[in-house]
Amino acid sequence: MSNNLNQHLVVGLDAGGTRTRAVLASARDGLPQGEGTGGPGNALTVPVPELTEHLAEAVAQAVPEALRARVGAVAGGFAGASRTATDEPGRLRAQSALTAALGQLGIAAVSVEIYSDIEAAFASAPGFPADGLALVAGTGAVAARITGRRCIATAGGDGWLLGDDGSGFWIGRSAVRAALRMADGRGSPTLLAAAIGRELGLPDEVLPYGDEEWTREQCEVYRMHVLPAVMARPPVQLARLAPLVVEAAGEKDAVAEAILQAAADQLTHTLGALEPRRSERIVVTGGLIDSLLTSLTDRLPGFTVDQVADGCPGAVALARLGHGR
Repeated sequence: MSNNLNQHLVVGLDAGGTRTRAVLASARDGLPQGEGTGGPGNALTVPVPELTEHLAEAVAQAVPEALRARVGAVAGGFAGASRTATDEPGRLRAQSALTAALGQLGIAAVSVEIYSDIEAAFASAPGFPADGLALVAGTGAVAARITGRRCIATAGGDGWLLGDDGSGFWIGRSAVRAALRMADGRGSPTLLAAAIGRELGLPDEVLPYGDEEWTREQCEVYRMHVLPAVMARPPVQLARLAPLVVEAAGEKDAVAEAILQAAADQLTHTLGALEPRRSERIVVTGGLIDSLLTSLTDRLPGFTVDQVADGCPGAVALARLGHGR
């Protein structure tokens, strides 16, 4: 390890589907010294020129120009990237974009490493763990086995059309299904129907007031408005309805509570596909975890479950590891 380690800096990146975060930190102790944000960082869905711009924007904010020559290592956790193979498309795109972004900023780091967002999230747990399981539950949902800080197997994460069971999309779709079933008489009454109607911008006259019982005519009009409103949006945007389920569950709505419990079951099943070993470390992250953590923990007795906010601390730790090499 360099004798001048305390004179150098590292950058950790968390490049997700909605934004990119960059953190400048000391290579010696990992303490943050600057932060920046940029646009979406999914290495598979964001074109490389745009990805380059988003990365450059985030890093430029985090690293003042006067400090850029002192950056010795950079590590990025990217959605859509994997280290399963050197020619994995997401990894190549992320490497190309990050190299270009650093070049634009005059950062000539000796170590520049690409990780998946799951690997960075797992590394964010206390103690910088090397082995265990990671679960990401946000718009999508995926579990991964991490060995030696590398993802060696995954379960789930197949996208809204084919998988992501228990994800924000899955919960949002379940909410709309429950509302439509209530409206046509197949389902139980639920606060979700009116909440979804308001969120989709349905006219006030379509929605009953307060606890007023819905008439058959109102139900038919409701369905007539909800279906085209949902179909007019990209399907994945159903994930934006997930907070409505959490809110309704907080008001003891039985239908909403059942949806969240079913989501926890699905996520636990996804983890189970990776054959967790008793007392194994499980790191969870994503926008849904706050709402589902208790349910998940109850379903995982005997395991150490750590919640992390995002992959930035892990990316910084991985950059420090690269700097030490």
